[in-house]
Amino acid sequence: MEASNQTGVSEFFLLGLTEDPELQPFLYDIFLFIYLVTILGNLLIILAVSYDSHLHTPMYFFLSNLSFTDICLSTTTVPKMLVNIETQRNSITYIGCLTQVCAVLVFGGFENFLLGVMACDRYVAICHPLRYTVIMNPHLLGLLIAFSLFISVMNALVHSLMLLPLSFGTDVEIPHFFCELAQVLKLTCSNTFINNMVLYFMTSIFSGITLSGIIFSYLQIVSCILKIPCRTGKYRVFSTCGSHLSIVFLFYGTGFGVYISSAFTHSSWKTAVASVMYTVVPQMMNPFIYSLRNRDMVGALRKIIGSIPSF
Repeated sequence: MEASNQTGVSEFFLLGLTEDPELQPFLYDIFLFIYLVTILGNLLIILAVSYDSHLHTPMYFFLSNLSFTDICLSTTTVPKMLVNIETQRNSITYIGCLTQVCAVLVFGGFENFLLGVMACDRYVAICHPLRYTVIMNPHLLGLLIAFSLFISVMNALVHSLMLLPLSFGTDVEIPHFFCELAQVLKLTCSNTFINNMVLYFMTSIFSGITLSGIIFSYLQIVSCILKIPCRTGKYRVFSTCGSHLSIVFLFYGTGFGVYISSAFTHSSWKTAVASVMYTVVPQMMNPFIYSLRNRDMVGALRKIIGSIPSF
């Protein structure tokens, strides 16, 4: 195999979810459907927020960014898997693999920060309603998005650049449907102690900070809700957080499942399936969670559909 850079390899092979040829067409149809639903659903969210002036608020601004991130994260992994199934070629170039590792880290990290920022937005809206528009001003919104994206990109670059000096042997088969950092590190012949330490440290720091912010925000929200005397008022206020909480549980629940499966099982198939639940399913479900539980979003979507002549 032709050498490339310092790795000794020019390409890797993605084994996917199964090597059974009879299941390949079924997987292709399923993932094509999931990808199309993800793209369409999240695009509708972005269009609805842009189209309806009533949705020009911080909460929906963050939601549209979340939808954009979901589109990017799905596009990073699923199309390559579909191409591999269609062409029956599981190879991915060395540069392509590094690019995919970096992109998954960027958009996965950005989604992590967005969920934390959205929790803070709900905290300010519920606990400090009179100061909400003053605190969550356009300048702060832009800074939060820019800072979250900057940290995500820097984190991804650190991990990606640390892959460059590593050497790989003859075993270049990745038991996954995309180049996941942890799986790529398992293939190298070099010492990956520092790589793994940096990976676990930065993941713990960034996830820990975000989760702490979410937990703190909701503790304060619950405290404010308990002070409301009317039961109907309590339900109405907390219902505005229901969609965000659902996405938080889906994102971190599946992410924790991936960690457990990789740490306590030696089955690469189980780890790959767990990663599907983390990198594919939440991105498809997010538009349904926000549109079905939100009257304003449903109204905006109806306006968009109603403006189409054929409807």
